[in-house]
Amino acid sequence: ENGEIITDSCLRIGKKLYHIECQSVDDYTMAIRMIEYDFAIALDSARKYVRRYRMEFPKSCVLYLRSGKNTPDFLEVEVIFPDGKIQVYRIPTVKLDEYTKDKIFEKNLLMFLPFYIMRYEKDIHEMSENPEMFQSLLNDYEEIRINLERELSGADKTALYMNLNKLIIKIADYICRNEKTVRKGIGEIMG
Repeated sequence: ENGEIITDSCLRIGKKLYHIECQSVDDYTMAIRMIEYDFAIALDSARKYVRRYRMEFPKSCVLYLRSGKNTPDFLEVEVIFPDGKIQVYRIPTVKLDEYTKDKIFEKNLLMFLPFYIMRYEKDIHEMSENPEMFQSLLNDYEEIRINLERELSGADKTALYMNLNKLIIKIADYICRNEKTVRKGIGEIMG
């Protein structure tokens, strides 16, 4: 409302800036929004060298919580500068459903775990009526709980474990809001 640009996350690790946006739906304006966000981030960190400024854009990506066959691997904006030079601004996309639970733990991408339930979103109702499918889901979450406990054991990681666990339950409760049995099953395993 007041013209402020707010990104999902912008992190500085060492001397590099990283910008990650989360999307749960395919938004055709995302490429334009990304270049807008990244330009604002680059402006904030612009440095003056004598009479020239240097702007460094962040390393960016869009994390798609839901994706489909039309979700691109890159978002692109063609920028035509006043001198006629054309530069393609290319932002990679990360599709959460391409990450198995094993790959999530292998790459230590624990922040993906709360959204893991979304890969089952279309089958939640069927799972509540199909004991084999439901048990397979519960087995997945039992394995997630065990691996999470192993990865985050130790007094210094207890808070992270608790926060991730709460978020996993909260998002599963939302995705499974119409399926009490599934919601309860995940809650009992993770709880």
